[in-house]
Amino acid sequence: MNQKKTLITEEGLKKLQDELHALKTVKRREVADAIQRAKEQGDLSENAEYVEAKEAQGHVEQRIAELEASLKNVEVIQKNGVTNHTAVAVGDTVTIRWNGDETSYTIVGANEADPAAGKISNESPVGTALLGKRVGDTTNIRTPSGVKEAHIVRIA
Repeated sequence: MNQKKTLITEEGLKKLQDELHALKTVKRREVADAIQRAKEQGDLSENAEYVEAKEAQGHVEQRIAELEASLKNVEVIQKNGVTNHTAVAVGDTVTIRWNGDETSYTIVGANEADPAAGKISNESPVGTALLGKRVGDTTNIRTPSGVKEAHIVRIA
């Protein structure tokens, strides 16, 4: 089965790799130490610290598995210093005017989306509507409160 690749910026890839490295080298050791300390307390059947440490171990291992699976299915966006921002593409920061205000978004892959930080997924309704658009274009964006018109002001 051929899975669809998830687009990611070089910055996003490094962030995922760093998290995976920290989980494997630091967090795993911390959890293993906590389990060992809990075991040294004796009876494990009523040892809350042991139960908590084992749950933490499960969470760490689950996150490691998620990250490893994600990293196997990513395609890094290669900008290679290209500054030809004629049309919105993943990795670009686009400024739009809608509802009378200007807002800037960086279009990123789904794994690194963080709307609070202005990073929106290329698969989101806003991201999808902006991809391929040029400065001066107007597009309709479907939002939970209805369809909104957005004007492309700048692409960087």
